[in-house]
Order: sequence, then C-alpha cells, then structure tokens
Amino acid sequence: MNILILGATGPTGRHVVDLAIAAGDTVTVLARRPEALEGLADQVTVVAGDATSHQDVAKAMTGQDAVISALGRSTSVRADDLFTRAAAAVIAAAEEQGVSRLVWMSSFGVGDTYRSASAVQKLMYRTFLRNIYANKELSEQAIRSSGLDWTLVYPTLLTKGPAKGTYLADDRLPMKGNPRISRADVAAFMHKAAHSPEWIHRDAVITD
Repeated sequence: MNILILGATGPTGRHVVDLAIAAGDTVTVLARRPEALEGLADQVTVVAGDATSHQDVAKAMTGQDAVISALGRSTSVRADDLFTRAAAAVIAAAEEQGVSRLVWMSSFGVGDTYRSASAVQKLMYRTFLRNIYANKELSEQAIRSSGLDWTLVYPTLLTKGPAKGTYLADDRLPMKGNPRISRADVAAFMHKAAHSPEWIHRDAVITD
C-alpha cells in the first residue's frame, strides 16, 4: 500500500514507519522536523510540513491509499487544538485527494470509552488529561461525521516496552485498575487495520 503517516517522529509513529517499511509499503511521512528522519531518507518519502495545515497534508496525501495518524502531545497536558486542527486538515485533504481510509490514534477514556473506564482511569481523565481529551473528542466527532472509512483506535496507558502481540482489541473492553499497552503493539494494530476492512467505521479499544 501507499501509506501516509502523521506523527512519524513520535514514539508510536516511528514504530508504524518501521513496520510499514518492513511490510514493503510505500511510505510517506509529513513532519515538521524532517531532519529527525534523515536515517530513513532512502526508505521513505519525507514531506516537510504541518499536520494541521490543509495545504501541507494535501500535498503529502497525493497518491496515497491510506492515512495513519499517530499524532500526540508528548508529555504535555494541553491540546492547543492540535487534534481538531489536524482532523479538519486531514478530512479536507482526503476529500480533495480522493483518499478514504483513515486510521486515527486516540486514547482510551475519550468519548464513549469513558463509560467503561475504571475508577482509577476516570479520575485521571477528569483531571490531568481533561483538556487533551476534550479536544480529541471534538476531533473524533468531525471524523465520524466525515465520509471517510475511519478507524478510531483507543489504547490504554502507553509504554515503551516491546511488542507482545498478545493484546486485546474490541469495540468495548471492561477495565480494572489502569491497564497498559506498548506503543509497539498499538503501532502493529494500526498498521494491520489500515490493510484490512475489518475495522472500518469501528472503535478499537486496545490493551494488554
């Protein structure tokens, strides 16, 4: 497949890039810091730009079969409207370029997934992550209302551990405590989902 990856310089996005290369996909990344991907210059097409810019996203989306977004705010607890602005740019660019498949990484606890969160999780979501989660929910409302073949991925607490390949993935999963999942496993799921119709128009809650 021809795949555009957003958030490729982040920890989850870089896993997606490596998996896509290994699978033989033709990979394009849109990055504000292209120099962070210099080591992959002969393996991916790097487009300098911002994921919140319709023009930049449309340029990078030309000729793609699917878009995988692993955008995040690192350790910040402020969204600064990143997700709503990026969603607007992606939706407009996809319509312009005729690209329909979108796999979008969110976080467990956003939107309806909050209902099945544990008490520990809900406390964290209502406090520290409140601003980011509110912005993510708005972005996902726009994605659901678009004409795209979307998959929204809701991982639990992300870790830097290796991929286990034994994670659970379903539209809804019961939670106890504060379960975790490695970024490597999340990346593997998103890459797989982009290649299959199984998760189109579905939420994917994912955890170990």
